[in-house]
Amino acid sequence: MKTIFSRLSLIFSLAFVLTACAGVAATIPAVTPSQSMPVPADLRNFRYCEVMPVFQSGLTLNIEVWNTTGLNDCPADLWAKLDANALAKQYSASLVKLNGPRHWLFNKVTAGGATAAGKFADFGGIEMKQLATLQLYIWQGSVGSTFYTPNKVDRTTVFTYGAGNQIYQLISPDGDTYVMQSYAQIVDPNLTINDLNTLGERLNLPKDWKYQARTLDADLELTANGVAYVLQDDLQNSYQKMTP
Repeated sequence: MKTIFSRLSLIFSLAFVLTACAGVAATIPAVTPSQSMPVPADLRNFRYCEVMPVFQSGLTLNIEVWNTTGLNDCPADLWAKLDANALAKQYSASLVKLNGPRHWLFNKVTAGGATAAGKFADFGGIEMKQLATLQLYIWQGSVGSTFYTPNKVDRTTVFTYGAGNQIYQLISPDGDTYVMQSYAQIVDPNLTINDLNTLGERLNLPKDWKYQARTLDADLELTANGVAYVLQDDLQNSYQKMTP
């Protein structure tokens, strides 16, 4: 199931703004939230984490996506105590993916669709909101390369990167440009936003791929009008494809 883990991480790196799939029942017990941390006016470098239980039904994997944004900043001491195997056993899940810590890189997000709704749960003292329930087929977890491969994600969002901020891009051999939406402290727990300017020196880029950092002269809006194409580099930082 390790290949499924990797694929899930690739597809759900921005689960905060995914659109829920209708007709799939949630299975994690709900709680009344007691934690609150208002979303800051500027989300850049804001820390968050996700818990993603996977429930198998025949050849289908139903994945619930839970996110800390708006409730807390994923307290490090509590996050370190979470045990994916224990959580999977507790909730009778096929597996549980612990996706984080991560940090947003856009300044503002506007989301549409079902992400405004959702219930709340407590994972080891960390409260999270369910923002999506998605489906994969088992064979999708082991097809293709884990990194530098775009995945189709159903969501409606606008990420706004403010003028004067630095952005980090991957450029494919075909000229497609992907903008980093979050950096991860999963592979490298010590990675910070200050390391991203020269991150290309550390990445195992495929042939003819390029990494670049640049400073914005004007605001950049990265729009997903129902569909986004998202990929990860080999440090599990996440990027969304720029579209006309």
